[in-house]
Amino acid sequence: MMKFRVLQVSILVACLLTTLTVTSVSADDLLRTDFQEESFAKTVDYFDYARALALLHGLPALQNYWHAYVYLTYVNKMGLQMLYAGLRNISLADQTFLTIPMQTLLLHYKTENNSRDALVASSFLMLLGFNDSTESIYRDSPDRNDTLWASFSFGINLGQLFPNATFPAFNSESEIYPLTHSEDRLTWKWGMKYTNLTALWITTCITEENETETSRPWGLATYDELTFNYTLSIDPDKHNATITQDHTIGRMRDLWVFWGWFLLWPLYNHYNSTGCYRYGNKLSNETVYDYLYKHGVKMSIVDFQTSIMLDRDTYSVSASGQNVTDNEVLVSNSTISTYAEGGEKVFDASFGVKQTYSLFNYTEDPTESTPHTYDAVARTTEISGYAKNNDLFRFHRNFARYLPLILVHMYPELYERAKETITNITRADYLFLISYANYSGYRIEHDPLYTVYFAPTTETGTNYGALVVLAIIGGVVVATVAIVIVRKKKPEEPPQPQSPEETPTFPTPSLH
Repeated sequence: MMKFRVLQVSILVACLLTTLTVTSVSADDLLRTDFQEESFAKTVDYFDYARALALLHGLPALQNYWHAYVYLTYVNKMGLQMLYAGLRNISLADQTFLTIPMQTLLLHYKTENNSRDALVASSFLMLLGFNDSTESIYRDSPDRNDTLWASFSFGINLGQLFPNATFPAFNSESEIYPLTHSEDRLTWKWGMKYTNLTALWITTCITEENETETSRPWGLATYDELTFNYTLSIDPDKHNATITQDHTIGRMRDLWVFWGWFLLWPLYNHYNSTGCYRYGNKLSNETVYDYLYKHGVKMSIVDFQTSIMLDRDTYSVSASGQNVTDNEVLVSNSTISTYAEGGEKVFDASFGVKQTYSLFNYTEDPTESTPHTYDAVARTTEISGYAKNNDLFRFHRNFARYLPLILVHMYPELYERAKETITNITRADYLFLISYANYSGYRIEHDPLYTVYFAPTTETGTNYGALVVLAIIGGVVVATVAIVIVRKKKPEEPPQPQSPEETPTFPTPSLH
C-alpha cells in the first residue's frame, strides 16, 4: 500500500511537471572578482557556473539543458560578508522549469573575541499544514501525533492534468526586490517574491522511530504570494549585525481537496472565496476559509540552521540552557544561541523579539489593510523526521550534490569541512518550526530576528570563496516552499512558465 501511495504521488507530480515550458534567456556571470566588491545583486545560472567543476571532481556530468536561476545579493562591509541566495526557477529536463521556492542566508565573519572564522547559514525548508489531534504533544505546533501536510510548491499549469475543469492561471512568477542601502551604508535591504504559487499538500506521518512516511496527496492549493523581505543592520560599535526576515504567506485563493481516487487520478472538491464546486457545479456556499476553519487546519514554516568554524565545533542552546540539536524545545518567547567550543557566542536566533504575527482576514476586510495580531508558537524539533523525507526532497538532494563545488578552488579547507554538513539536513545545528494557529487560509506576516557577533574592521577584505558556496548551498538545497518580497521588476527575467494553451508536450522528466 505504501508503495502504491508513493507511486500516486510520483505520477501526479510527474504529470504536473509536464505542464511547464519556457524559452531560455541569458543570465549574469558570477565572477571571483564580484566578491571583492562592497556589494552586488544579480541573477545567475548556477549550473552553468558549476558545470566544469563537476567533471574535475568526480561528480556526474551536468546536462547542458540543466539550469538553475538564482538571485544573489552580497554585502561586504566592515569584515562581515553576507550572501543571500533565492532560487527563481530550476530545470532538470529540457525546457521544463519548476518554480520551487528555496531561500538561504549566509554570513561569514571573524568572531568578536577570538577572531575565528565563522560561517552561519539560515535556510527556509518548507511550509507545513497541520491539524492538532486529541493526542497532540504540543498544542498549536505540529508534532508526530497530529495530522501533517507537507506543502510542496512549484509553478505549474493545471489545464492538461484536469482538462474538464476550469482553473485560473497558475503561471507562478518570481520577482526580485533590488538591493538598496542607507546613506551610511550600514543598513541594506533586498528581497524576493513568488506570485500565483501552487502547492501540492501531501499527507505526511512522522513515526515513533522518527521516520517519515508520505501518503497520497490531500489537496492542491494556490497562494497569492510567498514572500521574504530582508534587512541587514550593521552596528560596528556594538560589534554585532542583525538580519530581520519579514516573511509573508499570501492568502490561499483556491483549494482542491481530493476526496477519492479513480485509479491514479484524484476526485476533488474545489473551494474558493465564493463557495464549493465539483467539476464546475456549485455544491454549497462553504468557502475555502470556512473549510479550513471548520477542519482546524493551521499553518507553520520549517527552517534549517547550521554553522561551521574552521578550527572549532559549535553547539546551540536555548535561553534556559537546553540543547536544541535534534531536540524538542519550546522557544516562542526566547532565543537560541550558538557558541563555539570554549563558550564564545557566534550567533542568535531570536523569537521573542516579535512573538506575534499579523493575520489579515480577507472575509472581513477584502483590502487586507487591518490585521489581527496573534501569538506565534516556535520550537525546535527532532531532525530526522523531516530531513529524511526522501519522497519530497529527492529533487532537492539531486541538486544539492553540486553545491559545494564552488569552494574547491577558493577555500579547500572549508570545502572539506562543509561538504558533509551544509548539504546534509541531518547534520543541521537545529530545525525549528514557527506555527500560526489562527490561520483559515488568510495572509500572514511575521519576522524572526538573527544576530551575529563579530569583530568589525575598517577594510573590506573578503573571503569570497567561503561565502558563495555556503550561501547557495544552504539555500537552494534545503527548501521546498519559500517566502519573499520585492516590489520592483528585475531588468532581465529568467524563464517563466507559459500559459496552458502555449504549452507544447514533451517527455515526462524523471523524479529520481
